[in-house]
Amino acid sequence: MKLTELFSKKFVITSEVGPPKGWQIDKTLHEAGLLKGRADAINVTDNQSSVMRFGSLATCHFLKDRGIEPVYQVVCRDRNRIALQSDILSAAAFGIENLLLLTGDHTKLGDHPQAKPVFDLDAVSLIHTVKKLEEGVDIAGNKLDGDPPGFCKGAVVSPCSDPVEPQLIKMEKKIKAGAQFFQTQAVYEVDKFVKFMEKAEQLGAPVMVGIVILKSVGMARYMNENVAGVHVPDNLIEELKKDKEKTKSGQTGIEIAARLIKELKPYCQGVHLMPLGWDAKVPQILDLAGL
Repeated sequence: MKLTELFSKKFVITSEVGPPKGWQIDKTLHEAGLLKGRADAINVTDNQSSVMRFGSLATCHFLKDRGIEPVYQVVCRDRNRIALQSDILSAAAFGIENLLLLTGDHTKLGDHPQAKPVFDLDAVSLIHTVKKLEEGVDIAGNKLDGDPPGFCKGAVVSPCSDPVEPQLIKMEKKIKAGAQFFQTQAVYEVDKFVKFMEKAEQLGAPVMVGIVILKSVGMARYMNENVAGVHVPDNLIEELKKDKEKTKSGQTGIEIAARLIKELKPYCQGVHLMPLGWDAKVPQILDLAGL
């Protein structure tokens, strides 16, 4: 089911899984299965952080076969426009209806820093490309055989960037290109998100707030130093410091995530959880958040 069919009916919940660095994906499929019936869809990352992993498209195909709605993440880093269009048409044949279209991290950040980045398209032009496929032609204007595909097209935005205006401009460009919903970068600053949504809601696209489960003080500090547009406030870092055993078990991160969802829920149309391997903790977060 396309996510756009849900936003008018309910607060939408998505989570995500990362394919393994190998071909045996039983563990990944099991982790996704833990969320069946709780999450409306599961994002599958596409060589996240430029680290080579099992393919997102194949993982989405396996999830679909198991009755789990996938969101196929597609990045522009590794493929040119020919390969991107080919994979997206393959997704249509597999019955995959939801896409998250991203530019992607540079290869120098990953485990193959010597790899040549492609970036033939960026996120905006990739969204436009999918829209052209839906109109029955490829990006070069050549007619497709048979019926055109149909997708629910998603994009990303960083609502806590400073300044936030460039993000709003990019968001508007993505909507004009065909984006129908947004999942955000991790949010820990409620006030900043509320101010962002006051400006973004006039653009008319549903926004799903992104929540990364905080695992440790070190993780919080790393994000503050290395992830653009994300800031973990001092009070949350102090909360992680307070009880080391509670934090180590994941309970502190669970409580912080659930509290953030409760505070942010009135201002958006859904939540996107990024458990980074802590998939088993997502049901508890949703329970505590009242979802």
